[in-house]
Amino acid sequence: MSKKKAGLLGLLCLFVAALNVILLTHRSPLAQKAVFSLTLQSDVAQNVQVFYSEAKAFGASRSVEAPLKKTGEKVTLEFPVGMETEYLRVDFGSSPAQWNIYEAVLSYEGREIEVPLERFLKPEQAQQAGGIKEEGHAVAFDGEGDDAYLVISASMADFRPLAEAETRRSDWMKNIAAAVFFDLAFLILWKMRARALALPIEVFQNRQLILNLAKNDFKTKFAGSYLGIVWAFVQPIVTVLVYWFVFQVGLRAGDMGDVPFVLYLIAGIIPWFYFQDALSSGTGALIEYSYLVKKVVFKISILPMVKLISALFVHGFFVLFAVILFSCYGYYPDLYELQIFYYTCSMFVFVLGICYATSAIVIFFRDLSQIITIVLQVGVWMVPIMWNLNILPAKYHWVFKLNPMYYIVSGYRDAFYQKVWFWQHFDMTVYFWVVTIVLFGLGTTVFKRLKIHFADVL
Repeated sequence: MSKKKAGLLGLLCLFVAALNVILLTHRSPLAQKAVFSLTLQSDVAQNVQVFYSEAKAFGASRSVEAPLKKTGEKVTLEFPVGMETEYLRVDFGSSPAQWNIYEAVLSYEGREIEVPLERFLKPEQAQQAGGIKEEGHAVAFDGEGDDAYLVISASMADFRPLAEAETRRSDWMKNIAAAVFFDLAFLILWKMRARALALPIEVFQNRQLILNLAKNDFKTKFAGSYLGIVWAFVQPIVTVLVYWFVFQVGLRAGDMGDVPFVLYLIAGIIPWFYFQDALSSGTGALIEYSYLVKKVVFKISILPMVKLISALFVHGFFVLFAVILFSCYGYYPDLYELQIFYYTCSMFVFVLGICYATSAIVIFFRDLSQIITIVLQVGVWMVPIMWNLNILPAKYHWVFKLNPMYYIVSGYRDAFYQKVWFWQHFDMTVYFWVVTIVLFGLGTTVFKRLKIHFADVL
């Protein structure tokens, strides 16, 4: 073994060892399996939302919503809450109503703790809740506006030892599985290093050509029109305005927790715009540049990447626009927003792997481009961009989290206003990269298998 190869192998072993230490020592947040049950009565049918926090810092990401459908009757609503909870904020609908609270209970794994009703009589904080008083065995008050709420203390201290033991057992299983997966992945990559490194080396060698082609692609996309590249920004802006008007003005969607709806919408739709544009244009890259595909000496594997880099110009503009808009609302740039680069790169690799497969298949099956258009039209509603996932029962959340774009959209929101680091979502990060690596491997394999026929078919 040459010194160069031995040195590379040594660095790789150190990296793998460090990664194994990180994976095996990772500790997840406590399992969110506690339930806050609230028995109440109202004369108006509307949704009740519960926010949970350890320090009265309430946000939409830590909230659960449940509908109160029957009026004039006692109804028990259940809200899954986090084990870190020290305070609960109960939002009593979005319209004036009379409320009676009969019972509040915290439960976990068959154990229950009753929350004294006195805490609702003398809440930590209150808003638009008038005439709070005790009536019989209930707490009665008037919800006087569209944002009535009460904040009470509700510690999970008694449940934490049980939750910690359960979480640690689960962590060991997941951590060992993740470490084994990545170790096997590195072994496979080392055995197939010549093929695995072929694409990165090819991209590096042709980096100037890729950049020039991407710039030219962006400029010529709207060549001949009077406004030119301005149209690249007009369509997304109009789309945002339409969604904003329909949901906030027409359907009167309120704030998404502690953030205005427009900010919630912008943070989620910006990565989706890029994914939509990159997947659509990347799929048709080989057909559009068919004259280059037919050239024997041209590296056609760079064409999907050209389209994805071209789409980054518009994406960069909208990220800058979002930073300015959030600043106007008081969310000033900080270190958390540097994660935008991480999530953008993650999305780039994810969509590139898909495009290698779709751009190759569409040459032989032209209907694929129409199928992708339909999938994108439906897909925007399968990611919580215009709506909040917490409106659905918690037991269904995992279905939406299987979509890798959920990780990206949530990541942009974490960077802009929720102020959460990506490694705090350890499970989701591992899952996203497992899916991305698999899709990238499948995509490049399909591309290599079919490329010998591209020139003949085109």
